[in-house]
Amino acid sequence: MLKTYTYADLSIADIDKLVLRNSDPNQSIQSTVNDIIEDVRQNGDAALINYAAKFDQVQLEKLYLEKEEIEELAATISRDQQRALEIAFQNIHKFHSTQLKRERVVETMPGVKCWREVRPIEKVGLYIPGGSAVLPSTLLMLGVPARIAGCKEIVVCSPPQKNGKINGFVAYCLLLLKIERIYLVGGAQAVAAMAFGTSSIPKVDKIFGPGNQFVTKAKSTVQSLTNVSIDMPAGPSEVLVIADHTANPAYVAADLLAQAEHGADSQAVLVATTAEIVTQVDAELESQLAVLPRKEIAAKAIENSYAVVTTDLREAMLFSNIYAPEHLIIETDYWQTVTSLILNAGSVFLGHLTPESAGDYASGTNHTLPTSGYARSYSGVSVDSFVKKITFQSINEEGIQQIGSTVEILAELEGLQAHKNAVLIRKK
Repeated sequence: MLKTYTYADLSIADIDKLVLRNSDPNQSIQSTVNDIIEDVRQNGDAALINYAAKFDQVQLEKLYLEKEEIEELAATISRDQQRALEIAFQNIHKFHSTQLKRERVVETMPGVKCWREVRPIEKVGLYIPGGSAVLPSTLLMLGVPARIAGCKEIVVCSPPQKNGKINGFVAYCLLLLKIERIYLVGGAQAVAAMAFGTSSIPKVDKIFGPGNQFVTKAKSTVQSLTNVSIDMPAGPSEVLVIADHTANPAYVAADLLAQAEHGADSQAVLVATTAEIVTQVDAELESQLAVLPRKEIAAKAIENSYAVVTTDLREAMLFSNIYAPEHLIIETDYWQTVTSLILNAGSVFLGHLTPESAGDYASGTNHTLPTSGYARSYSGVSVDSFVKKITFQSINEEGIQQIGSTVEILAELEGLQAHKNAVLIRKK
């Protein structure tokens, strides 16, 4: 089922072509996104209502739900389902709460003190994908660190369902996060609305959340058009599984399919140390795929996926670092021998009993991660994503004498006399 390549036979150009994903060579996605963004900038709420009818097949009377409606929807899910969301919330909160730390004051010279203090980003926008699967877990992954950071305003956008509402799971997560309004807007239009603001939706300072190629393109585009920033490029989901002779083929296949069922544009890559492993995983893929409710979607993703056969785990890591996966699963007894070799990955899952789905939902780590090779330069979402770190310095009488001559010399060699005078006048 998986197209199979041998690493030793691949040239550098072959590998570059193999790891490329979600490209837009004809700029068709960019063109569509540009049109949507301009429409929302010019027409605001009216454009959003039109897009809801066009893309979501729902005629909205208003663009948001408030606390009373959210509570009613949250009450429609069972207590077991509520409890599962509560456990996920607690684990995510427990892990992320350790990330907000006070830094110490450093005296760089006698009388010269420097330090950093954390301040929350005041207004943040959270995009929660809908489409073929509704993702309440993403709301927890974004909302929990935003709350821990202390963001004053949290704007949540998610596509409406056919009934013009949201499902009970998303509603219950809103209650856990103490968020009392959700905006019924999806796709690139939601990104544009949060970036520029409309009469209903506030403008935010930073936009978070994964999505399809249109959402990803919209995020990067609005960042170039206004002073809003984004968490990272986070498009269609992906996994790379490294497996050796100790791996369980059924586990490997299950992990590949767990990724593939996200969407037809997802990618699941197997890097195996023997061709026999690929054959065994293929057999498992066929049998497991046959009984999946979303088998048609998963099958399309598998068609766009592949396997690479390497000589050993070290060579497997070479390919993985070039691919830079969003999710990296290392299915071997010997994972401790290769973790130090991991350079590029969004989130890593170690050993036979650590499925990616644990991180997707409830282990505590964040599942909003860089895709499409951006793990080479981006980290996943954390509390740090929702804060700014401001530097401070304080200089006393001893300090200005200690550091003064150094600043004077450096200012003079750069030809900036006023900089030098700002020190001289204090020394005198």
